[in-house]
Amino acid sequence: MLNKIIFAAAALVVSQAAVATDLSSPSPAGASTYFISPQDGDTVGETFTVKFGLRGMGVAPAGVEKANTGHHHLIVDDELPALDQPMGSNVKHFGGGQTEASIALPKGKHTLQLILGNHLHVPHQPPVTSEKITITVE
Repeated sequence: MLNKIIFAAAALVVSQAAVATDLSSPSPAGASTYFISPQDGDTVGETFTVKFGLRGMGVAPAGVEKANTGHHHLIVDDELPALDQPMGSNVKHFGGGQTEASIALPKGKHTLQLILGNHLHVPHQPPVTSEKITITVE
């Protein structure tokens, strides 16, 4: 019985430590990501290529822990994710270090925004994001 109590207490301490752990990585001042294409206001076909740009940092695949690097995540028709935890299914992950991708969207207006994630898919601090752009898919 005593062992179970000690184990439960130890698990609680480890759990609280994990919550308090900051999984983010620092980003240098002035770092930003941006869209090379499409540009804000562009009209594109249902399948189009998105090209990502990055200033002040380098690109590295997910899982590669290297200072001042990260990989792109694309947010479509949504807000920025929580900035203190790994990004989930509301973003498209480009964990291979891709700097462009072909995506398909239904016809209509859509918003796009980029956010850089570290080796653990967690946004940097401060976050490295693009401006949100609006495109029309025809």
